Amino acid sequence: MATIKIKQIGSPIRRPESQRKILIGLGLNKMHKVVELKDTPEVRGAIAKVPHMVEIVEG
Repeated sequence: MATIKIKQIGSPIRRPESQRKILIGLGLNKMHKVVELKDTPEVRGAIAKVPHMVEIVEG
């Protein structure tokens, strides 16, 4: 199955609680942390909810 690498580029400080929970659900909790997840519609949907705080890493 294909995977996707996601990097946290934004801080959850002064953000709604729902956005903080999405980051935790993606496995992100510190700035510039990179996680590799399965490329599923659920993960893509979570990324779409916080595009200002995450970026997709190439390679």
